[in-house]
Amino acid sequence: MNLLLDTCTFIWLCAEPKKLSAKAKSHLRDAVELGISDVSIMEIALKWQAGKIRLPQPPSYWIEEQSEMHQLRRWPLARDVICRASELAALHKDPFDRLLVAQAQTFKLTIVTPDQYIKAYPVSYIW
Repeated sequence: MNLLLDTCTFIWLCAEPKKLSAKAKSHLRDAVELGISDVSIMEIALKWQAGKIRLPQPPSYWIEEQSEMHQLRRWPLARDVICRASELAALHKDPFDRLLVAQAQTFKLTIVTPDQYIKAYPVSYIW
């Protein structure tokens, strides 16, 4: 199974793994491929810049280090994903999460997320 980490899931995997559900931990261990989206990288960088999250290093270093440690594939933000996100129903107000849904739909990925709003979309998810 190819898994796409929601932004909070990535942060918890790296910094607070106790917050991950048992099911999520099991699937993360057994995944064929784990990935982080450029969408999440952008969200983390913006939240860090605004002082909404604290990291031990600037995002450019911390995300790269954590991605290597957890052997994460980077999913770039493609034009077709952006267009697909604009066509989604407004079930979720967060544009980052709508982009993650569109990316998962486009590339047939399963999102690892506790977010109830993401789960309202026709997308494969685990928590």
